Amino acid sequence: MASRDHSPESPATARPVLLTLAAGQFLMALDSSVMNVSIATVADDVNTTVTGIQGAITAYTLIMAMFMIPGGKVGALIGHKRAFMIGCAVYGCGSLTTALAPNLPVLLFGWALLEGLGAALILPAIVALVAANFGVERRPAAYGLVTAAGAVAIALGPLIGGVATTYFSWRWVFAGEVVIVLGILALGRRIADAPAESHPRIDLVGAALSALGLGIFVYGVLRSDEWGWFQPKPDAPSWLGVSLVVWLMLLGLILIWLFLRWEARLVERRREPLVDPALLRNRQLTGGLTMFFFQYLVQMGVFFVVPLYLSVALGLSALKTGARILPLSLTLLAAAILIPRFLPHVSPRRVVRLGILSLFAGAVVLMAALDADAGAEVVTVPLLLIGLGMGALASQLGSVTVSAVPDERSAEVGGVQNAVTNLGSSIGTALAGSILIAALTSSFISSIEQNPDVPERVKSTASVELQSGVPFLSDAQLKAALDKEGTSADVTQAALDANSAARLDGLRAALAILALTSLLAMFFTHRIPTTQPRSKS
Repeated sequence: MASRDHSPESPATARPVLLTLAAGQFLMALDSSVMNVSIATVADDVNTTVTGIQGAITAYTLIMAMFMIPGGKVGALIGHKRAFMIGCAVYGCGSLTTALAPNLPVLLFGWALLEGLGAALILPAIVALVAANFGVERRPAAYGLVTAAGAVAIALGPLIGGVATTYFSWRWVFAGEVVIVLGILALGRRIADAPAESHPRIDLVGAALSALGLGIFVYGVLRSDEWGWFQPKPDAPSWLGVSLVVWLMLLGLILIWLFLRWEARLVERRREPLVDPALLRNRQLTGGLTMFFFQYLVQMGVFFVVPLYLSVALGLSALKTGARILPLSLTLLAAAILIPRFLPHVSPRRVVRLGILSLFAGAVVLMAALDADAGAEVVTVPLLLIGLGMGALASQLGSVTVSAVPDERSAEVGGVQNAVTNLGSSIGTALAGSILIAALTSSFISSIEQNPDVPERVKSTASVELQSGVPFLSDAQLKAALDKEGTSADVTQAALDANSAARLDGLRAALAILALTSLLAMFFTHRIPTTQPRSKS
């Protein structure tokens, strides 16, 4: 076990420190979900298109992913507490700029660039500062609460965005973020700094390779829904008959491989690397990182599928959709806080495995409960199970990864850890969306082709148009579109019936993939330790 020779915060000051770091994690995750329910409103307000706002959200994710690993190294150069505080200040400036943005370029500058760069400094520093401020025995609870704060922010995002947009303005969300940042900066003085490296330096070549590799890979994943994973959709870019998504992901992987080779070369020459490749040979660390990847893949897939079911299939408002997701937050927080408190000596591997089983059970129960006549209440029990699983994982994984290395490497681990969670999040959302749309399209085409009420001309036209991707439409949206085309009552009803059945088929297919992914994660749990880390003092 690596030595831990610094003095953590006393219990009297630990609570405000933990609250400050959890608030930072909450703030970083909030932007990933809070505006999804308000995209059309934001687009109208800044005189742009929905595509423009979606591009801003994509750009924020990209910048965060690109600079996460270099951001972790900056903390070693200037101090992790200082990196955290500077990151919060940059993020706050970005939130203020976004709140006042008159047009899309200003919105992109504030939301995507400034907030993305701020997050790249904040998130790795949080990992290092938890290690610096809490003793080894208390870290599972501390990391659990910090991680849970981020997941709760994603769950509450649609509700917060819906309330602000419905009763006030979307701009108040970002104004509120500025207030939270000011509170974090005020409370941040109590945080003890993490030990820095003796002679840190920034590996600029490695920073460029890691940023380009991660950025290109994530960009390819984010474009999969629009361009197609392998077979290019009509009018989508391709090369050698294969979707550009494949080539972007391959190029990203090649650049990441070159990054690791470059880092290994620096180590051989006894120069300071951005990330020591030897870390990736650490069995416990790679086990924790793998679990983080699967957790965020399933987590973001669930947060994509469930709101779609509630808001589109059932027609709930943003407020009611957010309220229905709240049970997940309750069990997530309970598990993240109570497991380390009441079971401090429990096997991390056992908790992680039970957490994965809970995620699997939640996905399967929800898949079985989906029905044309089902109401919003069917999501309650599955979300309780999924939240329990997320909380169980959150209570262990942060401590597992950081306890695998010396404390002075914790920010380095933080950068890699957050890069991995970004990859998991982007792949989870894209995978769930792609499977859902593919299954929906196949089911819809099959239904209308077998329906004698639909004329052959309409069947042929629908099949051709749907090959480019069918949107996830509510019955009201589809009826309005059909009425505009002047279709007959029989054709309209046939299309509505097909759409209703296809939606459920798509949702079940996406949930099945998430359930299978959860089981796949079980095969990697043998790298998680069976005993909790212990202090040598």
